[in-house]
Amino acid sequence: MATEATAISKRVSRSVQTTIGWIFWDPGAVERFEALGLPGPLGYIASRSAPLAGAGPEAVSAAFGSISQLGIVIAFEALGDPGRFADFWAARDEAVLEGLRAYAPAIEATLVDEGPALWEVVEQLPRVGRVYFGAVLDMERPTDPLLSGWHAVNALREWRGDTHWALVVAAGLTHPEASILHNAWLGYERDWLANSRGTSAEDLARGWELLEAKGLVVAGEVTAEGVALRQHLEDETDRLCTLPWELYGLDRTLALAEALEPPCVALLDRVDITAGPNYQPASRLRPHEV
Repeated sequence: MATEATAISKRVSRSVQTTIGWIFWDPGAVERFEALGLPGPLGYIASRSAPLAGAGPEAVSAAFGSISQLGIVIAFEALGDPGRFADFWAARDEAVLEGLRAYAPAIEATLVDEGPALWEVVEQLPRVGRVYFGAVLDMERPTDPLLSGWHAVNALREWRGDTHWALVVAAGLTHPEASILHNAWLGYERDWLANSRGTSAEDLARGWELLEAKGLVVAGEVTAEGVALRQHLEDETDRLCTLPWELYGLDRTLALAEALEPPCVALLDRVDITAGPNYQPASRLRPHEV
C-alpha cells in the first residue's frame, strides 16, 4: 500500500504543478503585473509573495528556496508597502480564470466538482514546519467555484513545496547547491535552472565550490552521487506527500490525475509557447521516464 500511495503521489504531483505553474509566464498575468508597475518576473514574485509579504523579504526568501533573493528584495523595494502585494495576488487570480477558460476549458468541471473535497483535505493537513502553506491558508478563499478549486490545488502544491524544502535543508544544501543538483538531475545544460531563477553569479560559483567540497562535484561536473542525492530528495518528497491523497482516497486520486492530465497537456503547451520547453520542470518527464 505504501508503494502504491507513493506512486500515486508522484503521478498526481505533475498535474498539481501544471494546474498551478502555467500562470507564471502567462501573457494575461504579465500584462496585469505590468499595469501594476512590475515586469513579469517581479510581478510573479509579488503575486506569490502576497501571503507572507507582511513578514518582509527575508521571510519570503526563506520560504522560496529556489527563487532569487535579489529578485525578492527588488520587488519589495519597488512596491514599498507590503499591502500592495495583494493587488498582484488578485491580478494573478483574474488571469487564472481567464487563461483556464481560454486554454484548458476541460479542466473547469474537475476543479469545480472536486474543489470542495480538496479543501476538506487541505484543512486536515499539518501546518507545523510548513510556514508558506500556513500563510496561504490565511488568504481569503475565492467564491468563484473554478478559482476556489484552483486555490485548493495551489494549497496542496505549496504543502508539497514546504515538505520538499525541509528535505533539501535537512540534506545540508543551500539554494544554489540545490539548483545545481536539480539541473544535473534534469539533464539540462549547465546552470540553466539556476540562471532561469535569477541566482547571482557569485552565489552560483559558491554553490559549485560547496558541492565540490562535499564530493558531489568533480572536475566541474556533478557526480553520479550528486544526481542520486537529488533523486533521493524527489523520492522522499513523493513518499512524505502521500497524506493528502490518502485522505482524499487513492482511487479518487487516480481518477483526479486521469481527469487533469489531458487539460494539463494543453497548459504545458502554453508554457512551451510563453516561456520555453525547459520551464516548469516539475511538470516534465525526465528523459528516462518518457
